[in-house]
Amino acid sequence: MNIVVLVKQVPDTAAERTLSGTDHRLDREDTDLVLDEINERAAEEALTLKETTDAEVTVVSMGPDSALDAIRKVLAMGADRGIHICDDRLRGADVVTTAKVLAAAVRTVADVDLVLAGNATTDGQASAVPAVVADLLGLPQLTHVRELAVDAGRVRAERETESGEATLEAPLPALVSVTEKINEPRYPSFKGIMAAKKKPVATVDLDDLFPDADDSVFLVTRTRVTEAVPRPARATGTLVKDDGSAARRLFEHLVAQKLV
Repeated sequence: MNIVVLVKQVPDTAAERTLSGTDHRLDREDTDLVLDEINERAAEEALTLKETTDAEVTVVSMGPDSALDAIRKVLAMGADRGIHICDDRLRGADVVTTAKVLAAAVRTVADVDLVLAGNATTDGQASAVPAVVADLLGLPQLTHVRELAVDAGRVRAERETESGEATLEAPLPALVSVTEKINEPRYPSFKGIMAAKKKPVATVDLDDLFPDADDSVFLVTRTRVTEAVPRPARATGTLVKDDGSAARRLFEHLVAQKLV
């Protein structure tokens, strides 16, 4: 069984984030960069399947030189090999371009049975890349998954929605995007960290993935932020002192907010 995991390096959510004064994008030079936490859970799910199905796991990431650190972390966790898509022409690429490039990288892996990804990344939060990748690859997609099982050439998943729970099922090959509820990622061991240094990572660019394309055939579309404003300060709540009328006042507040 061959599994591909799509991951991304993002600014640490625990660190303060700043925006560039020129294009309003996240300033990645002035913050700690880490493996996206939901992508990390996708990697953990792939490695759990590897332990039970004797699968081979390839980790794919698109980003600058520093993105190699995210790949190496998943390799240290237990993945077998990596593909690093590194090309300055992809800086600021939007959802469509990102999905096209990731899909092209997946196609370089022979006989892929399962593609795993996080349902969103903590920086962009578009929640669309996995679905577009699945469409480009012609794969059935099972998205926003909190529980996953693979057996007899089929994948079965549980999804939690605002209106309840749903069970999804599809034949392999397929693409699955997971939520933060699916598992708790393992910590790389010292042995795993040392072994990761020897595992193969192929570095590719647009010319490698699209050898027959030129600027008129493959157009890199980008996300452009035209304006950014600070998040409004959280307003002070209303303190209700119980003088005998607290229950009524609370009920009236809930009614005003259309919560009851």
